[in-house]
Amino acid sequence: MYVCSRVPRASQGREPPLTVHHLDQLLLVCSLVLLVAVAAVRISSRSGLPSLLVYLGIGVLMGQDGIGNIHFNNAEMTQVIGYAALVVILAEGGLGTKWKEIEPALPAASALALFGVAASVGVTAAGAHYLIGLEWRQALIIGAVVSSTDAAAVFSVLRRIPLPARVTGTLEAESGFNDAPVVILVLAFSEAGPIEHWYVLVGEILLELAIGAAIGLAVGWLGAWGLRRVALPASGLYPIAVMAIAVMAYAAGALAHGSGFLAVYLASMVLGNAKLPHWPATRGFAEGVGWIAQIGMFVLLGLLVTPHDLGDDIWPALVIGLVLTMVARPLSVVLSLVPFRVPWREQALMSWAGLRGAVPIILATIPMVNGVDASRRIFNIVFVLVVVYTLVQGPTLPWLARMLRLGEKGEASDLGIESAPLERLRGHLLSVSIPEGSRMHGVEVNELRLPPGAAVTLVVREGKSFVPLPTTVLRRGDELLVVATDPVRDAAERRLRAVAHGGKLAGWLGTNGAGAR
Repeated sequence: MYVCSRVPRASQGREPPLTVHHLDQLLLVCSLVLLVAVAAVRISSRSGLPSLLVYLGIGVLMGQDGIGNIHFNNAEMTQVIGYAALVVILAEGGLGTKWKEIEPALPAASALALFGVAASVGVTAAGAHYLIGLEWRQALIIGAVVSSTDAAAVFSVLRRIPLPARVTGTLEAESGFNDAPVVILVLAFSEAGPIEHWYVLVGEILLELAIGAAIGLAVGWLGAWGLRRVALPASGLYPIAVMAIAVMAYAAGALAHGSGFLAVYLASMVLGNAKLPHWPATRGFAEGVGWIAQIGMFVLLGLLVTPHDLGDDIWPALVIGLVLTMVARPLSVVLSLVPFRVPWREQALMSWAGLRGAVPIILATIPMVNGVDASRRIFNIVFVLVVVYTLVQGPTLPWLARMLRLGEKGEASDLGIESAPLERLRGHLLSVSIPEGSRMHGVEVNELRLPPGAAVTLVVREGKSFVPLPTTVLRRGDELLVVATDPVRDAAERRLRAVAHGGKLAGWLGTNGAGAR
């Protein structure tokens, strides 16, 4: 008893040691938060809201102004955990990005990620300076912070909307690319002292992007080459290896003074298009880890904000957000896409689809860590801006797509195709979903004209499965299981996509499925 009574007095002024009891409490709270967050995904999917708002709300409720009354103000920890989560989110996004979809959109996406970001930063900063009265340094920081579209928000919203492949590919690639230059700009504006020469800053940005791109492509290619040739003893090791390679690309890029964020996205994209063994398991594992990263990051950001301090920053956030949404983003899209002759309807949708999310809020912790004047106000403005304009843009994006006739039912819809390798049989099992708007509706099985070596083996309709006849008519909502031998796997998928876009006469109408989503 004497020893126990002396320990607290000897450790006065220090943090209490972490015990197993604390671990039990932490695990209980984390598991409850995860369960609530998982349940909230259904609410967000039905309402059209990005799930990030739900997770932010959970963090706010747990914070000092909420029912949890948890006092948390560690910006350094938030930044570190946010960076780690962003690496995982970019890795998951890269693994799910199909090269054939974004290849035609790469020039436009690169222009948006570079010239578009520069234009958006300048216009938004000018609005913050002249309309709100912020100093130029603070205005430039806010302009840089909010000019990056959020990969998690873009991936989660756009993949639920049937859009033309060029629009989706451009927006997804832009969201994966533009984090890198924005991080460099925010770090540069947050450093003490003025920036001497703008061309030096531009040169540093281009050099870091080049280093990150080179390392990302190299690590991704080497990782894919190794995983295709090394037979691991358990299928569960492949997902771990893929995520480890992606994270290694980020670390290698950052340590080489390049853009680690660009490196992890490009490495993951290479891995995701390399036809690796046990790919469905890898994809499912990456999605699960990505969800955990999103939940943890958003909840932590919600904890960091203090709602009762936001009152004075609501009006500035609304004004800056209005400049960003109605002037800066559309102008950056128009100027960046001039050489590519993109139709005005697609430009309008891309302008409205510049979704913000956790990335700007994470970047807003950089000036707090660096001790920039009014950094707490910058964080509050960014937080309010992200929440308000995500509430506006997220739910209205499907409506705008329909109004612009870019997402209506008559448009070609994506097929949900998942491939599982049947290694002993040298074959693949394709799981095909027929969504609304697919022209596969009304087509007989024999009219699919799949290549020799591929066949529809099972149809699941309204919860019941049956083996189809050649004359079975396919319907919307059906799920098909197609077995294909390895040599004709790609040809079978191309044919399925072609029929989904052009109907049973797709081949004669010139629709071959090569560019179809």
